Order: sequence, then C-alpha cells, then structure tokens
Amino acid sequence: MAEIIWTLSALKDLKEIHQYISKDSVFYANRYIAVLLNRVEILIGFPLIGRMVPEKEDETIRELIEGNYRIFYKVISKNKVRILRIHHAAKNIK
Repeated sequence: MAEIIWTLSALKDLKEIHQYISKDSVFYANRYIAVLLNRVEILIGFPLIGRMVPEKEDETIRELIEGNYRIFYKVISKNKVRILRIHHAAKNIK
C-alpha cells in the first residue's frame, strides 16, 4: 500500500479547477473534484499504473488521465507516491 503525498502545487491545481467549474455549478465542481480524488486513490494499491510522461525521460514521473486532466505524480518508492500537478491537457506543460 502506497502513501499519497500531495504537493502544494497539486493542491492549488485542485482549488483552481474547483473555482473554474464552480462558476457554472458548485455541485458539479464538487463532484468533479471527487472524481479526481478517486482517480488518485488507485495509486494506493497500484503506484505504477500510470504511464510514463512522454515529455519527461524519467520512469518515476508518471501520469493518470481523467477527462481533460493529466494527473502527474512521482513514484518515490513502492510505498510512497507524490502528486505533482493536475494539468488540463489543452495547456502546455511548464
């Protein structure tokens, strides 16, 4: 079982996603954040499930896709995963 550690950047990304969606509907903003969080939870049991990020040449940097978002994470060890960013797929990676 892997521990999931959230970076401040990833938490900020979640907040910004929520703020953006809540302009139309707080209900759907809450619901989508729950979907993203549930997607991340899969890493507890399967930290290597995500594919390697093509833009990076580092097999410890991986991603999960959920809707239009890419959830970037780093596999620290088989027991620890760090969520780096949650990034809209239409935007360039910085």
